[in-house]
Amino acid sequence: MKEITTTAAPESIGPFSQGTITDTTVYVSGQGPIDPTSGDIIDSGIRDQTRQTLENVKSVLNAADCSLDDVVKATVFVTDMDTYEAVNDVYGEYMTPPFPARSAVEVTSLPVPIDVEIEVIAER
Repeated sequence: MKEITTTAAPESIGPFSQGTITDTTVYVSGQGPIDPTSGDIIDSGIRDQTRQTLENVKSVLNAADCSLDDVVKATVFVTDMDTYEAVNDVYGEYMTPPFPARSAVEVTSLPVPIDVEIEVIAER
């Protein structure tokens, strides 16, 4: 297993990697709407939060020589399922057919005060 690290995505907030690579699989840890340069949480609405989250996912994938087109499975965590449609709209701007398999889960809270987190698995 090889660790993925990049300054183009936020640093991990615990004892875990931004992502890991095995033979042909890339695992990207849950990313949220955090500006990687300032460390500030993007709090200007769920659409902007989702865009920053996917930009962070994309940055970790890029560090592994992958792209969003290589994603085979995504998991989306939201703190309010009423935001699902907006999250889904932005997600659809970033993903292309054939779309990855995906789960969407409402959670009570996330490790930092954000409203969306996304993790992905990609094939190299």
